[in-house]
Amino acid sequence: MTHQPGATLEHEASQPRARGRVQVSSKLRDGRSVIDGLAMAGSMKALFPRTDTTALDTMLINTAGGVTGGDRFFIEAAAGPGTTLTVTTQAAERAYAARGETAGRIETHLSVARDARLNWLPQETILFEHMNFERSLTVDLDPGARFLMVEPIILGRVAMGERIYDGRFRDRVAIRVGGQAVYLDGVALTGDVDAQMSTASTLNGARAMAALVYVGADAEAWLEPMRRLMPETGGVSLQSPDLLTCRIVAADGFALRRALVPAIRLLNDDEIPRPWML
Repeated sequence: MTHQPGATLEHEASQPRARGRVQVSSKLRDGRSVIDGLAMAGSMKALFPRTDTTALDTMLINTAGGVTGGDRFFIEAAAGPGTTLTVTTQAAERAYAARGETAGRIETHLSVARDARLNWLPQETILFEHMNFERSLTVDLDPGARFLMVEPIILGRVAMGERIYDGRFRDRVAIRVGGQAVYLDGVALTGDVDAQMSTASTLNGARAMAALVYVGADAEAWLEPMRRLMPETGGVSLQSPDLLTCRIVAADGFALRRALVPAIRLLNDDEIPRPWML
């Protein structure tokens, strides 16, 4: 792994806020995916909850309890040749109200070697009133690698009566295969998010949404099975023979998860990360 988030942690000057980083990589040993490298610092930790599988499951824990203005978190995961690495989170991430103009940030870098697979399956990110949150996800795949991503977002918890009348959220995703961009996506929400997401051209009042992406030589084979799983507010497209994309919107987090879990099971050999089942 070549990215050095630790340097940013040490030299960035700002108000005292939460800092954290995790770096994890996998290698093949006796037919099993095992830890190759592991480094942790600050408020971001990694646990490995399963030992009964040939894949390596990593569970990220933000011990700060969420993200607010000035927080900085860095995640780096690399699936070595022939391995399967799954990365999930212990719980939903929370983007809390922030004071001042400094955003809280999460920066994630993933890499997948030839004949390897990486599943990026974090639980929901919940956005709160007055949040100021930025995140980026950069994925580099070697030709012949496979990658599964889900990114669910909750715009305030319906059961708690939460609304977002003022906030700022920036999200960027870049996936490259052999150095060439195959998927670029972004979300930018500023101000009265509740009003912006109430129009027919946005979410039509829905409060939850997710992007799901699968990269692999067998992507085309999953197009019709995925379409059969979709609710009326979901859609699946084949961008190229090896790139499948999916969008789902839902009334709330429960409805979104009800749609996502079967899709993850389908694309991940019926495996759901244990934290998703709590």
